[in-house]
Amino acid sequence: MRPKTLNLCAQLESEGGLRSTQRVSVEEQVAKTLYILTHNVRNHHIQFWFQRSGETISRHFHRVLLSIIELEERYLKQPDGRRIPIEILGSNRFNPFFKDCVGAIDCTHVRVKVPLFEAPKYRGRKGFPTQNVLVACSFDLRFTYVLPRWEGTASDSRILKDALHRTNSLKIPRGKFYLLGAGFMMRNGLIIPYRSTCYHLKEFSARNPPRTPQELFNNRHPSFRNVVERAFGVLKKRFPIIASGTESNYGIKTQSRIIIACCILHNYLVGIDPVEDKELLAEVDAEIYCESVAQYDGALTNDNDEEHARLGENLRNSIAAAIWTYYQS
Repeated sequence: MRPKTLNLCAQLESEGGLRSTQRVSVEEQVAKTLYILTHNVRNHHIQFWFQRSGETISRHFHRVLLSIIELEERYLKQPDGRRIPIEILGSNRFNPFFKDCVGAIDCTHVRVKVPLFEAPKYRGRKGFPTQNVLVACSFDLRFTYVLPRWEGTASDSRILKDALHRTNSLKIPRGKFYLLGAGFMMRNGLIIPYRSTCYHLKEFSARNPPRTPQELFNNRHPSFRNVVERAFGVLKKRFPIIASGTESNYGIKTQSRIIIACCILHNYLVGIDPVEDKELLAEVDAEIYCESVAQYDGALTNDNDEEHARLGENLRNSIAAAIWTYYQS
Protein backbone atom coordinates (compact mmCIF):
# COMPACT_ATOMS: atom_id res chain seq x y z
CA MET A 1 0.00 0.00 0.00
CA ARG A 2 1.06 3.59 -0.63
CA PRO A 3 1.95 5.78 2.38
CA LYS A 4 -1.12 7.99 1.90
CA THR A 5 -3.38 4.92 1.99
CA LEU A 6 -1.65 3.55 5.08
CA ASN A 7 -2.06 6.94 6.74
CA LEU A 8 -5.76 6.86 5.88
CA CYS A 9 -6.05 3.40 7.42
CA ALA A 10 -4.44 4.69 10.60
CA GLN A 11 -6.89 7.60 10.78
CA LEU A 12 -9.85 5.31 10.20
CA GLU A 13 -8.67 3.16 13.10
CA SER A 14 -7.92 5.99 15.51
CA GLU A 15 -10.78 8.35 14.63
CA GLY A 16 -13.26 6.35 12.57
CA GLY A 17 -13.55 3.31 14.81
CA LEU A 18 -12.58 0.84 12.09
CA ARG A 19 -11.22 -2.46 13.42
CA SER A 20 -9.62 -5.58 11.98
CA THR A 21 -11.66 -8.77 12.19
CA GLN A 22 -10.36 -12.20 13.01
CA ARG A 23 -9.54 -12.86 9.36
CA VAL A 24 -9.50 -9.48 7.63
CA SER A 25 -7.20 -6.56 8.40
CA VAL A 26 -8.18 -2.89 8.31
CA GLU A 27 -5.91 -2.47 5.30
CA GLU A 28 -7.78 -5.10 3.29
CA GLN A 29 -11.16 -3.64 4.18
CA VAL A 30 -10.02 -0.19 3.07
CA ALA A 31 -8.38 -1.55 -0.09
CA LYS A 32 -11.62 -3.26 -1.17
CA THR A 33 -13.66 -0.15 -0.50
CA LEU A 34 -11.29 2.17 -2.36
CA TYR A 35 -11.24 -0.20 -5.33
CA ILE A 36 -15.04 -0.16 -5.51
CA LEU A 37 -15.16 3.66 -5.24
CA THR A 38 -12.44 4.28 -7.81
CA HIS A 39 -13.44 1.61 -10.35
CA ASN A 40 -17.23 1.36 -9.89
CA VAL A 41 -17.16 -2.45 -9.99
CA ARG A 42 -19.79 -4.87 -8.74
CA ASN A 43 -19.50 -7.11 -5.73
CA HIS A 44 -18.72 -10.26 -7.72
CA HIS A 45 -15.69 -8.57 -9.28
CA ILE A 46 -14.22 -7.95 -5.82
CA GLN A 47 -15.03 -11.53 -4.82
CA PHE A 48 -12.74 -12.78 -7.57
CA TRP A 49 -9.80 -10.53 -6.66
CA PHE A 50 -9.97 -10.84 -2.87
CA GLN A 51 -11.39 -14.36 -2.60
CA ARG A 52 -14.08 -13.32 -0.12
CA SER A 53 -17.79 -13.97 -0.07
CA GLY A 54 -20.20 -11.39 -1.39
CA GLU A 55 -21.71 -10.93 2.07
CA THR A 56 -18.28 -10.29 3.62
CA ILE A 57 -17.34 -7.74 0.97
CA SER A 58 -20.66 -5.91 1.32
CA ARG A 59 -20.34 -5.83 5.11
CA HIS A 60 -16.80 -4.47 4.96
CA PHE A 61 -17.74 -1.89 2.32
CA HIS A 62 -20.53 -0.43 4.43
CA ARG A 63 -18.38 -0.55 7.56
CA VAL A 64 -15.58 1.43 5.89
CA LEU A 65 -18.05 3.96 4.46
CA LEU A 66 -19.38 4.69 7.94
CA SER A 67 -15.86 4.91 9.28
CA ILE A 68 -14.89 7.46 6.60
CA ILE A 69 -17.99 9.53 7.43
CA GLU A 70 -16.81 9.62 11.05
CA LEU A 71 -13.99 11.86 9.74
CA GLU A 72 -16.52 14.43 8.50
CA GLU A 73 -15.82 16.99 11.22
CA ARG A 74 -12.11 16.81 10.44
CA TYR A 75 -12.30 17.07 6.64
CA LEU A 76 -15.59 18.85 5.87
CA LYS A 77 -15.04 22.13 7.70
CA GLN A 78 -17.17 25.17 6.96
CA PRO A 79 -15.22 28.45 6.75
CA ASP A 80 -15.36 30.81 9.71
CA GLY A 81 -14.50 33.87 7.59
CA ARG A 82 -11.59 34.95 9.77
CA ARG A 83 -9.05 34.85 6.97
CA ILE A 84 -9.13 36.11 3.41
CA PRO A 85 -8.54 33.15 1.05
CA ILE A 86 -5.02 33.26 -0.36
CA GLU A 87 -6.45 32.85 -3.89
CA ILE A 88 -8.15 36.25 -3.42
CA LEU A 89 -5.43 37.93 -1.39
CA GLY A 90 -2.83 37.33 -4.08
CA SER A 91 -4.92 38.53 -7.04
CA ASN A 92 -5.37 42.14 -8.18
CA ARG A 93 -8.43 41.01 -10.13
CA PHE A 94 -10.28 39.98 -6.97
CA ASN A 95 -8.68 41.76 -4.03
CA PRO A 96 -10.16 43.74 -2.34
CA PHE A 97 -13.48 43.43 -4.19
CA PHE A 98 -14.12 39.78 -3.25
CA LYS A 99 -12.19 39.76 0.04
CA ASP A 100 -15.34 38.72 1.92
CA CYS A 101 -16.09 35.79 -0.36
CA VAL A 102 -15.60 32.43 1.38
CA GLY A 103 -16.41 30.01 -1.45
CA ALA A 104 -18.84 28.88 -4.11
CA ILE A 105 -22.04 26.81 -4.03
CA ASP A 106 -23.57 24.62 -6.72
CA CYS A 107 -25.56 21.45 -7.27
CA THR A 108 -24.75 18.33 -9.26
CA HIS A 109 -26.81 15.29 -10.26
CA VAL A 110 -25.67 11.79 -9.31
CA ARG A 111 -27.43 8.73 -10.71
CA VAL A 112 -29.27 6.67 -8.12
CA LYS A 113 -31.25 3.43 -7.86
CA VAL A 114 -34.78 3.86 -6.50
CA PRO A 115 -37.96 1.75 -6.48
CA LEU A 116 -40.01 2.03 -9.65
CA PHE A 117 -42.86 3.89 -7.93
CA GLU A 118 -40.42 6.61 -6.76
CA ALA A 119 -38.61 7.00 -10.07
CA PRO A 120 -40.74 9.93 -11.42
CA LYS A 121 -39.74 12.33 -8.62
CA TYR A 122 -36.06 11.44 -9.05
CA ARG A 123 -36.13 11.62 -12.85
CA GLY A 124 -35.20 15.23 -13.52
CA ARG A 125 -33.54 16.84 -16.51
CA LYS A 126 -31.18 13.88 -16.98
CA GLY A 127 -33.96 11.54 -18.07
CA PHE A 128 -33.04 8.90 -15.48
CA PRO A 129 -33.29 8.83 -11.67
CA THR A 130 -30.75 11.08 -9.95
CA GLN A 131 -30.31 12.76 -6.64
CA ASN A 132 -29.53 16.46 -6.66
CA VAL A 133 -26.53 17.11 -4.42
CA LEU A 134 -25.70 20.58 -3.09
CA VAL A 135 -22.13 21.39 -2.07
CA ALA A 136 -20.13 24.37 -0.93
CA CYS A 137 -16.49 24.55 -1.97
CA SER A 138 -13.51 26.66 -0.92
CA PHE A 139 -11.08 28.14 -3.44
CA ASP A 140 -8.47 25.45 -2.79
CA LEU A 141 -10.94 22.87 -4.21
CA ARG A 142 -11.95 21.46 -0.83
CA PHE A 143 -15.59 20.66 -0.15
CA THR A 144 -16.84 22.43 2.97
CA TYR A 145 -20.50 21.36 2.98
CA VAL A 146 -22.32 18.46 1.32
CA LEU A 147 -26.09 17.87 1.25
CA PRO A 148 -27.19 14.75 -0.69
CA ARG A 149 -30.49 12.79 -0.91
CA TRP A 150 -32.66 15.40 -2.64
CA GLU A 151 -34.75 14.18 -5.58
CA GLY A 152 -33.52 14.93 -9.09
CA THR A 153 -36.63 17.03 -9.76
CA ALA A 154 -35.96 19.35 -6.81
CA SER A 155 -34.79 22.84 -7.80
CA ASP A 156 -31.40 24.09 -6.71
CA SER A 157 -32.93 27.00 -4.78
CA ARG A 158 -35.30 24.72 -2.89
CA ILE A 159 -32.36 22.57 -1.77
CA LEU A 160 -30.37 25.65 -0.78
CA LYS A 161 -33.23 26.97 1.36
CA ASP A 162 -33.37 23.62 3.13
CA ALA A 163 -29.59 23.67 3.65
CA LEU A 164 -29.83 27.07 5.34
CA HIS A 165 -32.55 26.03 7.80
CA ARG A 166 -31.87 22.37 8.66
CA THR A 167 -30.19 21.26 11.90
CA ASN A 168 -26.87 20.57 10.17
CA SER A 169 -27.12 23.82 8.26
CA LEU A 170 -24.97 25.61 5.74
CA LYS A 171 -23.50 28.52 7.66
CA ILE A 172 -22.61 31.90 6.17
CA PRO A 173 -20.15 33.79 8.41
CA ARG A 174 -21.34 37.26 9.38
CA GLY A 175 -20.39 39.82 6.74
CA LYS A 176 -19.24 37.14 4.27
CA PHE A 177 -20.77 35.67 1.13
CA TYR A 178 -20.75 32.77 -1.32
CA LEU A 179 -20.87 32.94 -5.12
CA LEU A 180 -23.64 30.99 -6.89
CA GLY A 181 -25.05 30.50 -10.37
CA ALA A 182 -28.05 32.44 -11.64
CA GLY A 183 -30.37 29.48 -11.08
CA PHE A 184 -30.21 30.17 -7.36
CA MET A 185 -31.95 32.86 -5.34
CA MET A 186 -30.38 36.19 -4.49
CA ARG A 187 -30.12 37.00 -0.79
CA ASN A 188 -27.74 38.45 1.74
CA GLY A 189 -24.63 36.26 1.74
CA LEU A 190 -25.52 34.53 -1.54
CA ILE A 191 -24.42 36.45 -4.62
CA ILE A 192 -25.49 35.44 -8.13
CA PRO A 193 -24.50 37.08 -11.45
CA TYR A 194 -26.63 39.64 -13.25
CA ARG A 195 -29.20 37.83 -15.35
CA SER A 196 -29.74 38.57 -19.04
CA THR A 197 -26.20 40.00 -19.12
CA CYS A 198 -23.10 38.56 -20.80
CA TYR A 199 -21.62 36.11 -18.35
CA HIS A 200 -19.39 33.41 -19.75
CA LEU A 201 -15.66 34.21 -19.92
CA LYS A 202 -15.52 33.28 -23.62
CA GLU A 203 -17.93 36.12 -24.40
CA PHE A 204 -15.32 38.71 -23.45
CA SER A 205 -12.07 39.50 -25.27
CA ALA A 206 -9.69 42.36 -26.00
CA ARG A 207 -12.01 43.39 -28.84
CA ASN A 208 -15.13 42.87 -26.75
CA PRO A 209 -14.34 44.04 -23.20
CA PRO A 210 -17.00 44.53 -20.51
CA ARG A 211 -18.85 47.77 -21.19
CA THR A 212 -20.87 48.18 -17.98
CA PRO A 213 -20.35 47.52 -14.26
CA GLN A 214 -22.77 44.59 -14.57
CA GLU A 215 -20.81 43.00 -17.43
CA LEU A 216 -17.53 43.52 -15.59
CA PHE A 217 -18.94 41.87 -12.45
CA ASN A 218 -20.16 38.96 -14.59
CA ASN A 219 -16.71 38.73 -16.14
CA ARG A 220 -15.12 38.30 -12.71
CA HIS A 221 -17.84 36.09 -11.20
CA PRO A 222 -17.24 32.86 -13.20
CA SER A 223 -13.50 33.00 -12.61
CA PHE A 224 -14.19 32.15 -8.98
CA ARG A 225 -17.54 30.39 -9.10
CA ASN A 226 -16.21 27.71 -11.44
CA VAL A 227 -14.02 26.45 -8.60
CA VAL A 228 -16.96 24.28 -7.59
CA GLU A 229 -17.25 22.90 -11.15
CA ARG A 230 -13.54 22.09 -11.06
CA ALA A 231 -13.92 20.37 -7.69
CA PHE A 232 -16.87 18.34 -9.00
CA GLY A 233 -14.85 17.41 -12.07
CA VAL A 234 -11.86 16.18 -10.07
CA LEU A 235 -14.15 14.35 -7.63
CA LYS A 236 -15.94 12.44 -10.38
CA LYS A 237 -12.70 11.54 -12.14
CA ARG A 238 -11.25 10.21 -8.91
CA PHE A 239 -14.41 8.29 -8.00
CA PRO A 240 -16.26 7.01 -11.09
CA ILE A 241 -18.82 5.38 -8.80
CA ILE A 242 -20.60 8.76 -8.64
CA ALA A 243 -19.93 9.71 -12.27
CA SER A 244 -20.90 6.58 -14.16
CA GLY A 245 -23.60 6.79 -16.80
CA THR A 246 -24.81 3.32 -15.86
CA GLU A 247 -27.45 2.70 -13.21
CA SER A 248 -26.17 2.77 -9.66
CA ASN A 249 -25.75 -0.51 -7.80
CA TYR A 250 -26.88 1.09 -4.55
CA GLY A 251 -30.05 2.58 -3.08
CA ILE A 252 -30.29 6.24 -2.21
CA LYS A 253 -29.26 5.81 1.44
CA THR A 254 -26.04 4.01 0.56
CA GLN A 255 -25.41 6.23 -2.47
CA SER A 256 -25.70 9.31 -0.23
CA ARG A 257 -23.11 7.84 2.11
CA ILE A 258 -20.88 7.12 -0.87
CA ILE A 259 -21.09 10.76 -2.00
CA ILE A 260 -20.17 12.11 1.44
CA ALA A 261 -17.36 9.56 1.80
CA CYS A 262 -15.95 10.48 -1.62
CA CYS A 263 -15.98 14.20 -0.73
CA ILE A 264 -14.12 13.43 2.50
CA LEU A 265 -11.56 11.32 0.65
CA HIS A 266 -11.19 14.05 -1.97
CA ASN A 267 -10.39 16.60 0.76
CA TYR A 268 -7.95 14.14 2.30
CA LEU A 269 -6.14 13.81 -1.03
CA VAL A 270 -5.98 17.54 -1.77
CA GLY A 271 -2.43 18.62 -1.06
CA ILE A 272 -1.11 15.08 -0.59
CA ASP A 273 -0.55 14.37 -4.28
CA PRO A 274 -0.22 17.72 -6.10
CA VAL A 275 1.03 16.05 -9.29
CA GLU A 276 -2.15 14.01 -9.62
CA ASP A 277 -4.23 17.09 -8.78
CA LYS A 278 -2.58 19.10 -11.56
CA GLU A 279 -3.14 16.35 -14.11
CA LEU A 280 -6.80 15.92 -13.17
CA LEU A 281 -7.35 19.68 -13.10
CA ALA A 282 -5.88 20.06 -16.57
CA GLU A 283 -8.39 17.52 -17.89
CA VAL A 284 -11.28 19.13 -16.03
CA ASP A 285 -10.37 22.67 -17.12
CA ALA A 286 -10.25 21.56 -20.76
CA GLU A 287 -13.71 20.02 -20.46
CA ILE A 288 -15.15 23.10 -18.75
CA TYR A 289 -13.69 25.39 -21.41
CA CYS A 290 -15.24 23.33 -24.19
CA GLU A 291 -18.71 23.58 -22.71
CA SER A 292 -20.87 26.04 -24.58
CA VAL A 293 -22.59 28.40 -22.14
CA ALA A 294 -23.90 31.58 -23.73
CA GLN A 295 -25.38 33.39 -20.75
CA TYR A 296 -27.42 32.90 -17.61
CA ASP A 297 -30.90 34.05 -18.49
CA GLY A 298 -32.92 31.23 -16.98
CA ALA A 299 -36.19 31.52 -15.12
CA LEU A 300 -36.07 33.78 -12.11
CA THR A 301 -36.26 32.18 -8.70
CA ASN A 302 -38.37 34.04 -6.20
CA ASP A 303 -37.20 34.51 -2.65
CA ASN A 304 -39.96 35.24 -0.19
CA ASP A 305 -37.59 37.19 2.05
CA GLU A 306 -37.47 40.50 0.16
CA GLU A 307 -35.17 42.10 2.72
CA HIS A 308 -32.54 39.38 2.27
CA ALA A 309 -32.84 39.73 -1.52
CA ARG A 310 -32.45 43.51 -1.29
CA LEU A 311 -29.34 43.23 0.87
CA GLY A 312 -27.82 40.75 -1.59
CA GLU A 313 -28.61 43.06 -4.47
CA ASN A 314 -27.01 46.01 -2.68
CA LEU A 315 -23.84 44.04 -1.97
CA ARG A 316 -23.56 42.88 -5.58
CA ASN A 317 -24.07 46.42 -6.88
CA SER A 318 -21.42 47.82 -4.53
CA ILE A 319 -18.89 45.20 -5.66
CA ALA A 320 -19.71 45.85 -9.32
CA ALA A 321 -19.33 49.61 -8.83
CA ALA A 322 -15.99 49.22 -7.03
CA ILE A 323 -14.58 46.96 -9.74
CA TRP A 324 -15.81 49.32 -12.47
CA THR A 325 -14.23 52.35 -10.78
CA TYR A 326 -10.91 50.53 -10.49
CA TYR A 327 -11.20 49.24 -14.06
CA GLN A 328 -11.84 52.75 -15.40
CA SER A 329 -8.96 54.39 -13.49
